[in-house]
Amino acid sequence: MIVVIGSSNTDMVIRVKHLPAPGETIIGHDFMTNQGGKGANQAVAVSRLGGRVAFVARVGDDGFGRQAIELLRQEGIDTTYVRTTEGVATGVALIPVDDKGENSIIVASGANALLSEDDIEAARPLIAQASTVLMQLETPIATLLAAARIAREAGARVVLNPAPFPPEPLPAELLQCLDLITPNETEASMMSGIQVTDEASALRAIQAIQAQGVRQVVVTAGSKGAYIEEGGQLRCIPSRKVQAVDTTAAGDTFNGALCVALSEGLAFPEAIRFANCAASISVTRLGAWRSIPRRDEIDS
Repeated sequence: MIVVIGSSNTDMVIRVKHLPAPGETIIGHDFMTNQGGKGANQAVAVSRLGGRVAFVARVGDDGFGRQAIELLRQEGIDTTYVRTTEGVATGVALIPVDDKGENSIIVASGANALLSEDDIEAARPLIAQASTVLMQLETPIATLLAAARIAREAGARVVLNPAPFPPEPLPAELLQCLDLITPNETEASMMSGIQVTDEASALRAIQAIQAQGVRQVVVTAGSKGAYIEEGGQLRCIPSRKVQAVDTTAAGDTFNGALCVALSEGLAFPEAIRFANCAASISVTRLGAWRSIPRRDEIDS
């Protein structure tokens, strides 16, 4: 069982020719509403790619929240520990996507910000029997630390996708609970204090993050693939070359796929290849959940 702890949002996506500059008003040409949130995206990726998954989250007592729970269930996700919060809105994200497939995202956390240590304690029986616990940073860090402690004590693999990266450093105890962290190049730069601009700096950043107590580091690098450290050397696991349409949820697809592959016993580089393949498919499609591939698309 893979347990995902994190956020559930409703994404409101507008296609635009270019991303607006400060103070600029532009006219978009397509609008869609999608289910999203990094936690929900990753749970859907795990389920579609063949993993057994449960989700721990909070939604608001509104139409968006009720719809999210129903759609998660339809995806085969255990929603026993998705709690509805009265008087609070479900999280939302506003996402303009330009003609090159790049986006910017504004999130109103809503109920996500109320996911608490009490919620984690209620889900202790679930977390304690997990093989992998996957988390992100759209919910309170103290809550994630509580989950990491339980998972670590139970011998589960603990994985953190450190996005969106907070202004303050991550707690040392949280980092020391992690088996794997998956920053992108920007997040790796923020974590390590080393600007990642090429392979040499990527290696130094990975080593600096490992020195903080994390056992394994994968730095995702978009179309270049992903970087890992092996025997003191940098190794790049390349991604497929595709024409990107929308990068929304590509990182979430990567993380869900990586956890599935590792849970199936694939070697680390092979698991990353599997995750790269899934992410490369996702960027060729619009939206969050809509873009996440199914297992037969990877295996074919």
